[in-house]
Amino acid sequence: MKTVKLTVMKTLKKSILPVFLVMSLMIAIVGCSSSSNGNANQANSETGNNTATGAGTAEAITLEFQQWWGVELPDGVLQEIVDGFTDQTGIKIKLLSNPYADTKTQIAAGAAVGTMADVVGLDGSWVYDFAKQGSIANMTALMQADGYDDSQLSDQIKVDGNTYMIPVVNFAYPMYVNLDIVHDAGIEIPNSWSKFTEVSKKITTSTGKAAWAIPLSTESPSGIQNNFMSWLWASGGSMLKDGKPALTNNADLTATVEFVKGLFDAGVVAKGAYAMKEADMVEEFTNGRVAFMTDSLAHLTTIRKEAPDLNFDIIPVPVKDGYTGKSGMGVANWGIGIAENTKYKAEAMKFIEYLMSPEVNAKLAVYANAFPGNVNAEPDYLQADPLFLKAYEIYQNGYAINEFTGLPTSEELMRSFDEQLQLYLDGDTSSSADMLAETQKIWEEAFN
Repeated sequence: MKTVKLTVMKTLKKSILPVFLVMSLMIAIVGCSSSSNGNANQANSETGNNTATGAGTAEAITLEFQQWWGVELPDGVLQEIVDGFTDQTGIKIKLLSNPYADTKTQIAAGAAVGTMADVVGLDGSWVYDFAKQGSIANMTALMQADGYDDSQLSDQIKVDGNTYMIPVVNFAYPMYVNLDIVHDAGIEIPNSWSKFTEVSKKITTSTGKAAWAIPLSTESPSGIQNNFMSWLWASGGSMLKDGKPALTNNADLTATVEFVKGLFDAGVVAKGAYAMKEADMVEEFTNGRVAFMTDSLAHLTTIRKEAPDLNFDIIPVPVKDGYTGKSGMGVANWGIGIAENTKYKAEAMKFIEYLMSPEVNAKLAVYANAFPGNVNAEPDYLQADPLFLKAYEIYQNGYAINEFTGLPTSEELMRSFDEQLQLYLDGDTSSSADMLAETQKIWEEAFN
């Protein structure tokens, strides 16, 4: 009896074991499947961006792109451009478009708490602080990982030798001139500082209008970058040496400070400069009250629209007497960077690579009334304003420059220079050397 029972047990064991193994394997497979779905759902919950596309398909990715460009471009253009990326890759782009000031505030807030959008539009003056905070990603490493050829980029904004921002398009700052005022004064277009001073005096004397406007409001101190340094850069000068402040013992900068003071002392500068912002300056020019201003090409369309009968032209910024080299033209950028907190750095790099491709970059430049950030882009400017084409020719004959880009607390640097310049213009500082020495001391603190 015992022999029979043992035989039966052996038989059952042989038949049950395979069944048990099969069942165990099925349980393991189901368990793994459940685990994968669970992770995907968890990711969706964490990011709020991603949606599972169903069993057996890859997770869909949506990148948030925060910028001010969509507001300044014609309606629908930026959406059309990013849709092209989705068509190529399946990666969706969610545009977060707000005016420049709001975008700056929102990106800064996101940087502080680690919730920055995956891809962000950047102004070069923000880059140093974000890079030091660790809130934007090292793009040098990302470009290398992606195998991206960065030789096609017109510029890269670096901090400590690594790229943190790529300029997508460049907005140049040429000089605008009201031709009617010039003709009324019976003068010729100046090309040097001495001639500019001479014609400015004639304009003010013969027409009673201001010859030149500069916005020096310390609330918005960009006039130092766009309107003051434009004189220095046009004559091949620099405010830096090896990336550090070089304001003292700088003959070019000293001459620029004294040249501008000469214009103020001659009474040819538009009144209210200390409280004036860039928008006020553009309004003065648009209403025919100022003969010359240095301004962004981005305002060309606005001026045409608001003053269709204004007879004006675009010229190179006059240079220091005797200077014969190439002129630097001040530029501002629509830059782009990647958030350090994003889970999708590789996908974000692909998106930037798409925006910087020659065809897409050329299209973006045309719609933005700007110059491309890809040196191989060939924008179709055939429909562009003739003055835009003239500015493009001036731009190509010189070189783009903005020495404030990538500096620490760059707006504060502009503001402190502005404050010291005003003291010198008012006679409260006895010499340009003293003014620049005091500014140098303030600037060096920002670099330490």
